[in-house]
Parts: sequence; structure tokens; C-alpha cells
Amino acid sequence: MTRKIRVGMQFHPQHTTVEALLAGVRRAEEIGLDTLWDWDHFFPLYGDKDGPHFEGWTLLTAMAMVTKRAEIGCLVTCNSYRNPALLSNMAKTVDHLSGGRLILGIGAGWNQRDYREYGYDFGTAGTRLDALEQGLRIIKERWTVDAPPPVRNPIPILIGGGGERKTLRLVAQYADIWHSFGDAETHARKSQVLREWCERVGRDPDEIEHAVEVGSGASEKDLDAYVTAGATHFIMAGSVAPEKFYDMEWLVRWRDQRNA
Repeated sequence: MTRKIRVGMQFHPQHTTVEALLAGVRRAEEIGLDTLWDWDHFFPLYGDKDGPHFEGWTLLTAMAMVTKRAEIGCLVTCNSYRNPALLSNMAKTVDHLSGGRLILGIGAGWNQRDYREYGYDFGTAGTRLDALEQGLRIIKERWTVDAPPPVRNPIPILIGGGGERKTLRLVAQYADIWHSFGDAETHARKSQVLREWCERVGRDPDEIEHAVEVGSGASEKDLDAYVTAGATHFIMAGSVAPEKFYDMEWLVRWRDQRNA
């Protein structure tokens, strides 16, 4: 399967205002990005750790209403923060609000402060991954029985992470998109592990889109190396600072050249 290159932007909902965030989202869609994301945390991850911060899923509702074309999602939802049946209904609602443009990004969770201050059980990496697997089963089941069904049925699922024993198995079983970190060499190696998991569970690995985070300093050579390693979806991350729009424009031009 030959996939078109896609590009996106993750807006960090911290140290800003809702007005500035949504203006950035609108501008990113105008520039031509394919996907627009926020994150699922309760406190800033850098800068003043007690500074302004907004909740990801309510923000996704606003993102759905101020955009028309780009797909939207949370990169990524922490499975532990919400009952999975509730999350399935939230996702379906945003799917309808956006006209079928939601991607359900989800992961096991990692930020201990979020858990501690909001009263969630942090557990261990293993118990959080077990809960993620159970949650994915429940979410997919609810989409088949709750009314009305999603507009885009089923809603695409993105799973974030690179753990080779559990996370990549879950990607092979449940994900439409896999999001990972690391350089192109690391991506190529983990892609091979994912292919092996797909073979074990009876899944065509080419059904899974590979997404990676792109830093501001990335060059065309860097991105081309990721493509060689199997990635076709490139997501920048950061604030709504003006220089980010230049980065977005450059990324869109590179995408269009690759897809020509």
C-alpha cells in the first residue's frame, strides 16, 4: 500500500489563552495541515509548572467547531483518566460535531503529577497497559451498540508509544495509526517489531499508518529518512508562537513535493 504523506500540528494547551489556541488552529487549517492535535494533561509540562492550562477533550469540541477540513484528535488521551465507555461516547460526540473528522488518539498514561493531584491510581506501567487493552475493547464494542453510531464508523484509533512487548502488540491489534518518537533508525527497528506482532495476530501491517513527531530543526533529509523507515504522517508540536506557522508552511510544501 502506497500512502500519501500527511502532516499535522500538536498545539500545547498551556501558557496561552483559548482565543490564541483557536486562532492558531484556524490558521493551521488555512495553511493546509492534514491533522490538528492537542494533548491530555492537567498541568503544563514545561515552563511554569503551575501556569495556565486547558483540558484536552473539551478543547477538541471547540476545535471541531472552528475547523471544516482537517482531522482532529488528542495526542494522546490518557486511558486512565476516564471510564472507557464514557470516553467512547465523548469520542462519538466529537466525531459527530466534526462531521466525521475525529481520530481517537490514546495511550496508557505516564504523567504521575496528573494522577496524583486528580486522585487517579498511578499503578505501574504494566497495570496501565492492561487497563489500556481493556479500555480499547470496551470503546470499540460501545461504538457498535450505542446510538447513534459514529459518523466515521469505526472512528480511527491512534495508539502512541513504542514498548515492544505490550504497546506494539496493542497497535497491531487495535490501531489504525501508530505514533512514535525517536530517530529514523529507531523507527525502522520498531517498525520491524510491529510487523512481527502483526504477523502473530493476523493483521496486515500495511493497514497501519506510521506517525512520528517532527522537531523544528528537522530537515528534508531527516524527513526523507523517516519515509524510508516507513513513516508517512509527520506531526510538529509546540506553542502558538508565530514562528511555528513558518514551520507549518515549510512542512506543507515538503508534503506536496513528496506527494506530487
